[in-house]
Amino acid sequence: MKTKFCSTVMLFCLLAINFSCASAGEQLASPNGKVFLSVSINDTNESGYGKALFTVNYKDGKSFKSILSKGILGIETERQEFCELKLRSVSDVRQIGEDYNMITGKKSHCTNQGIEKIYSFENEKQQVLQIAFRVYNDGVAFRYILDGIETEHITNERTTYFIPDGTKRWMQQYAIDYEGFYPLATNGNAVDKKNANLWGYPALIEPQDSIFMLITEAGITKGNSGSRMANKNNPDEYNVQLLDEKLAFNKSFTSPWRVLIVGSLSEIVESTLVTDVSEPCKLTNTDWVIPGAAAWIYWAHNHGSRDYKTVKEYIDLAAEMKWPYNLIDWEWDVMANGGNMQDAVKYAYSKGVKPLLWYNSGTSWIGPGAPGPLDRLNTSENRRKEFAWLKEIGIAGVKVDFFAVDGANMINYYLDILEDAADYQLLINFHGAAIPRGWQRTYPHLMSVEAVYGAEWYNNRPVLTDRAAAHNATLPFTRNVVGSMDYTPGTFSDSQHPHITSYGHELALPVIFESALQHMPDRPSVYRSMPDEIKSFLSTLPTVWDETKLLSGYPGIEVILARRKGNMWYIGGINGTDESRTLSFHPSSLSDIGKTMTLFKDGADDKSFVVETDISLKDKKGEIHINCLPRGGFVALMPVN
Repeated sequence: MKTKFCSTVMLFCLLAINFSCASAGEQLASPNGKVFLSVSINDTNESGYGKALFTVNYKDGKSFKSILSKGILGIETERQEFCELKLRSVSDVRQIGEDYNMITGKKSHCTNQGIEKIYSFENEKQQVLQIAFRVYNDGVAFRYILDGIETEHITNERTTYFIPDGTKRWMQQYAIDYEGFYPLATNGNAVDKKNANLWGYPALIEPQDSIFMLITEAGITKGNSGSRMANKNNPDEYNVQLLDEKLAFNKSFTSPWRVLIVGSLSEIVESTLVTDVSEPCKLTNTDWVIPGAAAWIYWAHNHGSRDYKTVKEYIDLAAEMKWPYNLIDWEWDVMANGGNMQDAVKYAYSKGVKPLLWYNSGTSWIGPGAPGPLDRLNTSENRRKEFAWLKEIGIAGVKVDFFAVDGANMINYYLDILEDAADYQLLINFHGAAIPRGWQRTYPHLMSVEAVYGAEWYNNRPVLTDRAAAHNATLPFTRNVVGSMDYTPGTFSDSQHPHITSYGHELALPVIFESALQHMPDRPSVYRSMPDEIKSFLSTLPTVWDETKLLSGYPGIEVILARRKGNMWYIGGINGTDESRTLSFHPSSLSDIGKTMTLFKDGADDKSFVVETDISLKDKKGEIHINCLPRGGFVALMPVN
């Protein structure tokens, strides 16, 4: 007989420190004693079956604060039903100790501690659903497990996050390329009626004053589908929707991790939970994985890569600025005016610059007239043949663009590209693509992912001009938390549409926005016209970091972010408002700072800098104040003792 699987697990939040009520169940606490999870059965019927509930709370000082309530968990298949549940068994506690190194990202040495318990629930037919819960020092992760089932299809996931009206949130309306804004809202009503009531990850919530939760997913493996959230039925209830209507599995199914990063804004920004729950590195040799900056032609010259002489100008720029890479973007297959792509590659190597090359993913949704080259990567045979050729002629990596919606087939395609690229030692940058979900730990040659409304949009629409400053001051708390972000920061001149952020603001962005492959987008003439100190800074700026600390900020208002590489702290600050603003931070939170600081800040107008060197830091505990123009910013350099 055909039945439906509608496993329902309610998320219900306790209000204070009194966890003694009958339905509360056992408390699981993170090793640091800040994050709490409770799992229980409530509203039982005569047979003892009821709703499975769990709550997430946060201990702030001496008080417990409710983080998440009234959510629903579950999945549906074509043949099984889990609505009324009984707790069958609970595994022993397993200690989780994440300790690993990253080539890319916000932190080179990542550590995290947590505990895991697997709860086995049965329905009235004694069919079993397992849910693995982990409580980490910076949040909660959970996933569904089905075993011993013949060929079946997941038809729906019922996970729902309850975000009550009045709660501050920064959420992006769903788009397949994840290129949108994260406006502040206090309700679940969509501003844009296109894709209304559909929401993408990550989503930042402030359920309590100064305590936040970031919702995302991670650890997606082959055969799994990405997801989004929908609140069509109730604006306060955000239901997880798989991006495949039917998701096939045979014998066993393990879902991606549903990830809730919890804590202060600094705990959100500095968290590595997305990579913590993802699979370890699969590469045995990573010596060839070298992050760095790249000159990029597209922002100033949409069709520049079909002109050999213009391509040479950007190769010359990369050589002058000591950037290791130059990206040859779309239309390289029709390059003319004195040479072709292979001539450009030879010229790049003569200048000590490694070339990167753009590709269309070749997915069918693009339709006729799509930019080429097409269909060179979309089958294993074509892809490996192309990668072998690229390796032979000296291409260091590829930027793959225009992906379709990230259902299981597309997830498989991303991972196939990464696996094949590793065989030919090619770096990867995904554009027009899905958000990072932890793959940079598993495949460290994944340098960056777009999935952001970035500086490229100055080419396309006038919208970014007025919204860029607030948007830029929101991204460190949202999109960039979950992985490298190819925003292409640092546009000082104008493209098709003007920018009104200051030079100081733009200079701070390559520090604030983490991307292991940082594309430098402006014209060669602009970089050459910069003060020597600014050129030197841009020439030596790292793209990966040993340590990251949020010093100050609030989404859409301001951000001051410190990143350490070796013996230098790089501090970037931006003003996200249209008013002058003083940005302040305490250097005492930074380890082993020296006695002096170099400062690049706004000048008399938004097209100039003030450069101050050897600023004394005699009082290392004193607060530093920097005056910023409207939409302004600064960069500070602090050597480590």
